[in-house]
Amino acid sequence: MKPQIEEVLKKNQLSITDSRKKILELFFQSGSALAHHDIESGINEKYDRVTVYRTLQTFMEKGIIHTIPTPDNAVKYALCKDNCEQGHHHDDHVHFVCLKCGITACLEEVHVPEIKLPRGYKTRQTEVVISGFCKACS
Repeated sequence: MKPQIEEVLKKNQLSITDSRKKILELFFQSGSALAHHDIESGINEKYDRVTVYRTLQTFMEKGIIHTIPTPDNAVKYALCKDNCEQGHHHDDHVHFVCLKCGITACLEEVHVPEIKLPRGYKTRQTEVVISGFCKACS
């Protein structure tokens, strides 16, 4: 897994630091989206909140991760697919939040439907979050 992590950092012209490697590794190991506190508790070494926050911001700017709004107005983070790049996220899929276990997942196979806006309006981003019960909790 480490060569894959270093490859992502190099591809995005980022310095390969221990904190970036650890945080990115956590995303690769996780099967779902992560909250800031999940990331802080998931890395073995203690990095301060600012380091974690700045790393997440950098990863978002570079198109490595994207945000998912949660029902409690917080944010979770998930890995982007290969077609995202700096300044241009192409995460046109639905996100799912389980009401029982709280898992937040990207449903890559479910695309956001095209929404026709009135003349003069331009879409910049569409976010669709569906809540219900995941496979394990159904």
